[in-house]
Amino acid sequence: MLVSDMNRLENVDPKLYKKCSDRKITPEEEDDDIIDPFDSREVYDIIRNIYDPEHPLTLEELNVVEQSLIEVDNAHNVIRVNFTPTIPHCSLATLIGLAIRVKLLRCLPTRFKVTVEITPGTHSSEHEINKQLADKERVAAAIENSHLIEVINQCITPQ
Repeated sequence: MLVSDMNRLENVDPKLYKKCSDRKITPEEEDDDIIDPFDSREVYDIIRNIYDPEHPLTLEELNVVEQSLIEVDNAHNVIRVNFTPTIPHCSLATLIGLAIRVKLLRCLPTRFKVTVEITPGTHSSEHEINKQLADKERVAAAIENSHLIEVINQCITPQ
């Protein structure tokens, strides 16, 4: 458990989902001479193994991230990720969004504009959290906070 102790769990018994199989890499994808556009599955593979800050489970296992909620527009260099907190009043939703954003910023080419938002209608503070995640200055300040980046790094580092 990364953030909370056993007495402070918000979602004591989260519902678990089956992990999808690993994507098979084709010879064309390994050829550096072929332009291989990013797709939603590739972005999903980057973020699906991020750990929940409250439980030792991945965002994929908790169904917080889904491939169907990822949009990739290679022509305009835009990636949009929606995520669904496990409960509608999750106090760690901003932290989860930051972990997704940091992981993508570290893994994707800088040409992409990344938007991370809560899936519409799935959180009681959806608008406020989306506003925080969209604010570049607030995200930069969060990443510079040594305690916060330590927690984010725990979430995005394979365990």
